[in-house]
Amino acid sequence: MRAVLCLVTVADGAAASGVADEVSLQALAAASALASGGAVHALVIGEGGASAAADLGAWGATQVHVATHLALTSFAPDAWARILADLADTLGVAAVVGPGSDAGNTVLARVAARLDLPFAANCTAVVPGDTVVVTRARWGGSLLEEAAINAPRAILTTQPHSIAKTSTGGSAAVVTFAPTLDDADLAVRVVGHVEAAKGGVSLAEAKIVVSGGRGVGSTDGFAPIEELAGLLGAAVGCSRAVTISGWRPHTDQVGQTGTKIAPDLYIACGISGATQHMAGVKGAKTILAINKDHEAPIMTGADYAVIGDLATVVPAISAAIRARRTG
Repeated sequence: MRAVLCLVTVADGAAASGVADEVSLQALAAASALASGGAVHALVIGEGGASAAADLGAWGATQVHVATHLALTSFAPDAWARILADLADTLGVAAVVGPGSDAGNTVLARVAARLDLPFAANCTAVVPGDTVVVTRARWGGSLLEEAAINAPRAILTTQPHSIAKTSTGGSAAVVTFAPTLDDADLAVRVVGHVEAAKGGVSLAEAKIVVSGGRGVGSTDGFAPIEELAGLLGAAVGCSRAVTISGWRPHTDQVGQTGTKIAPDLYIACGISGATQHMAGVKGAKTILAINKDHEAPIMTGADYAVIGDLATVVPAISAAIRARRTG
């Protein structure tokens, strides 16, 4: 048995209520597996941390550390890395785990640099032992690599939606502390947020996502996509080709370099299914592909396929939904 430390981040827009995000709960499951019955320490930092701490015992944490500091009102990656690295040394943990989100990978990479240790990102499985063995996604998810972390302390992040969160129903002691920080730790920090120019369902948390690709043809071509999404209570997504063309903002992009999603249903309209895109939808329970090209790569990963022009098929689906609801 060994002690493991896990970074837990708060869900976007939930700082006031202090809700741990899904990818952090998945990372906690990996930390519990690495601990093999030993102590699982969770670290939450800054605003919303104290509220999030109360629920982490139910997801595998045995002790939760809440870092509070007047300077921690926004995300500061170097400060977070110092707090995490210092706490890892204080606790003498055998491994440090974090969520494979943008924030998690940014912080854990800095922790590894501070401690002069290797860093394994986007792990899909972990095997505990004197030498930790991980499986991790490489090359945009097209390759799974098994690697041994030959280091006195394993530092890793988990690929979003690849390791299931595990409810233990337990409880955890909560310890609040004030970390030591200096000006250098706060040189890089978030000073403001620019909200996306839309409301509706969050892409990362949506149960249904309707996405359009190059086959949509233009910005205006997304009108039937948005109509169908509205009927289903779904989020609207897109492929990288769409954002490059300027038809949709990057915040709508689904894929390895966009948002990784895990909806119950993913409807891909006019999307070829490049490796990077499919890496971002691996967590989807069901994939429906609508494409004129029956040989498009996405067809091999789809559960269901409609071969046809999305400009005809998508409106027909919307019409059928309306008829069913009013009939």
